[in-house]
Amino acid sequence: MKASRAPILAALVIVPALLVWALLRVSYSDLPPLPWTAVPTLLLLALGEIVTAAGLRNRIHHKTAAEKARPVDPLAVARMAVLGKASAHAAAVLAGIFGGFMLFLTGELDKSTPRHDFTVSTASAVAALILVGAGLYLEWCCRIPEDPGDRR
Repeated sequence: MKASRAPILAALVIVPALLVWALLRVSYSDLPPLPWTAVPTLLLLALGEIVTAAGLRNRIHHKTAAEKARPVDPLAVARMAVLGKASAHAAAVLAGIFGGFMLFLTGELDKSTPRHDFTVSTASAVAALILVGAGLYLEWCCRIPEDPGDRR
């Protein structure tokens, strides 16, 4: 598995944003107001990934408080790396979706419902970008440390 790449993540933000923007031009009036539930959900997921990543990194680098800590199972580390990559990609798509809402609603901020949806979509996009960062951090923490005697 290769590490996540910035151009792929950027495409995962831009393409859904443009699709949602085009779709909202046709059907925004039929939608209910956006709920705030995405913001705490994404932030809690990001917090969980950051805490998991920090603990896993300490175990991989043998920096745990207990000297007799069990070594990290390589399969568990691989699973965490996949989780980090998957959550970064999924959160990038969500950031694009909420970014599409933001793009569409910028011209309609004089009305109360679009202003509310703009605020919710902005907060949700920021929370999704925080989750992207947490996923990338988890993926980075799962890298195998370099062996000092292995330098060429």
